[in-house]
Amino acid sequence: MGILNITPDSFSDGGSYEAPGRALEQAQRMIDEGAHIIDVGGESTRPGAAAVSAAEEQDRVLPIIAALARARDALISVDTYREETARLAVQAGAHIVNDVWGLQREPGIARVAAETGAGLVIMHTGRDRDKLQDVIADQFLFLRRSLEIASEAGVAEGQIVLDPGFGFAKDADENLDLMARFGELEQLGYPWLAGTSRKRFVGHVTGRDAADRDAGTAATSVILRMKGAHVFRVHNVAINVDALAFADAMLARQTKPSGR
Repeated sequence: MGILNITPDSFSDGGSYEAPGRALEQAQRMIDEGAHIIDVGGESTRPGAAAVSAAEEQDRVLPIIAALARARDALISVDTYREETARLAVQAGAHIVNDVWGLQREPGIARVAAETGAGLVIMHTGRDRDKLQDVIADQFLFLRRSLEIASEAGVAEGQIVLDPGFGFAKDADENLDLMARFGELEQLGYPWLAGTSRKRFVGHVTGRDAADRDAGTAATSVILRMKGAHVFRVHNVAINVDALAFADAMLARQTKPSGR
């Protein structure tokens, strides 16, 4: 999943792809490098980012989604927590709704997925709530409520991918603990998306600034793939595709019968 931020203030690439032409060029570049999904977002989710109106968000993302849909080179995801934006994005051609508030800010997003059949990424967040001390227990607490919302709206289980929300109100130790114990999340029974790309905890480990964290991100992708993650939301597609090819080669070796 290649990240396409149509924003002036995203933490890593803010302002780089506000112009529609540059956004579409970047989307095609990521597809050429091996992205199967392009995740289009119109509002920065970094800590302290300025909120934007629904209208401004839609003005940013809907033309890009419509243009990508016409090209039909990849699946399209819209990164939004707003029901109205999600509905308009699916009408414009998006296949997936990616909600960083896990349906718990605007539960109507679940209705959009149920009514349209769109894929639904439900992300865990620690923002604006009291967390449990244990990182896995807090994942289960939050995401089970999100899954209840999805079920009550009529979303099919096969539409859902879960995201543990690396970096969302989690300090470096919490993110590393979450990585180390990632395999425990399989108990929920859904595929998982990992969104570690260029995040602060990667810099905490590597000492690199945001723009120089792609190698560190690729290392996290390998670790998380070996622990069961399925989808990887990244800025630099090429380096992660190569890293994940080795992870998959190792996983294939591990499941290969022994002997000649």
